[in-house]
Amino acid sequence: MARFALVVHPRRPPARLLAQELAGWLAAEGHEVRLPGPDAASADLADLACADAEVGGADLVVSLGGDGSILRAVRLAADAGVAVLGVNFGQLAYLAELEPGDARGAIGRWLAGEFEIVERMRLAVRVRADGGDYSGPPLGALNEAVVEKLDRGRSVRLSLSVDGRHFATYRADGLIVASPTGSTAYSLSVRGPILAPTHQALVVTPVSPHSLFDRSLVLPPATDLRLEVTSEQPAALSLDGDVCRVLSPGGVVECTASARPARLVSFSHRRFDDILKAKFALGDR
Repeated sequence: MARFALVVHPRRPPARLLAQELAGWLAAEGHEVRLPGPDAASADLADLACADAEVGGADLVVSLGGDGSILRAVRLAADAGVAVLGVNFGQLAYLAELEPGDARGAIGRWLAGEFEIVERMRLAVRVRADGGDYSGPPLGALNEAVVEKLDRGRSVRLSLSVDGRHFATYRADGLIVASPTGSTAYSLSVRGPILAPTHQALVVTPVSPHSLFDRSLVLPPATDLRLEVTSEQPAALSLDGDVCRVLSPGGVVECTASARPARLVSFSHRRFDDILKAKFALGDR
């Protein structure tokens, strides 16, 4: 018997229907199925609800949605080393490689051991929101950590240090620290470089900087980055698109590569350049 956790996009009715189908099939085959509480409620599977912390006890997490659902699944599973299988219910995805009609067959192949695991570097993020001491374990992010302004009418001043040495102070709308996977997310929209997702690197890109220096930095994964809010205005820290902290002046965020990568189940050996061509309709021109 295997233990499965399903992470379901709450606003995609076909994803909810597939969750019900998979839950019934897996249970009939003798497997255990659980869903995080909100996912279970949205999929009308309240009797299968579990706490978020229990997702890490699964043998496989199946994400039913788009790349955003995979980011959430990875956040719940990665620290426990649990792999994620992505089923795409959105547009062409970078992370979710399966179409809904292939989900049952793919789970069967996983049960038979006919799969590969692709590891993606994550970020480990530590926070001192008010300039005090760091507390708790590092936070994880698969795409990016962003320190950005809260006030729409004002920029924020951020000091960047690299391995303990001051590099520059930016007056900007924000600073992005991205993983290679995240280089095709927010970082790309502000003209950051595209990295193959299996690379190991940290990408630092300013957002609308008031400076002649507006280039990205591509740094080794073991680099210790320190971002400090030096303006009088507070800033926000977002991880993979979700605001998780408000940083007072003097607040500090430290980023480096996490020791716990995301583990994604793969069957198709998709080439990254082919994904880019399809995503941006490049064709063969």
